[in-house]
Amino acid sequence: VALAAVASGGFVAQGVLCGLAAHDAAIGEDVEVNLTGVHDVPKAAGTAWAAGDPIYVDPDTLVATTAPDEGNLFVGAAITAADAAATTGRLRFNGAAPEAAVAAPA
Repeated sequence: VALAAVASGGFVAQGVLCGLAAHDAAIGEDVEVNLTGVHDVPKAAGTAWAAGDPIYVDPDTLVATTAPDEGNLFVGAAITAADAAATTGRLRFNGAAPEAAVAAPA
């Protein structure tokens, strides 16, 4: 069930799970979420990706990043390089739920 309105191809995050909406959904509507496969995803501008980089999603902004900041959710690996100006990147979802979001630095 969508906790917020989401457009097809947008990230959906709930707890430690994060995937891409397969279709548009309004708040309270059922939404199918892709947790596996290779997808072009919304990416944080200002960060470059190299193929193989670990990719996280900020659950507040719902964009992908290489930054393992506190609270970000690990979702998979970059399949291709993306320059810093790009607003999308190609991601292979890992298909598994992490134990938790990224912990605060010790």
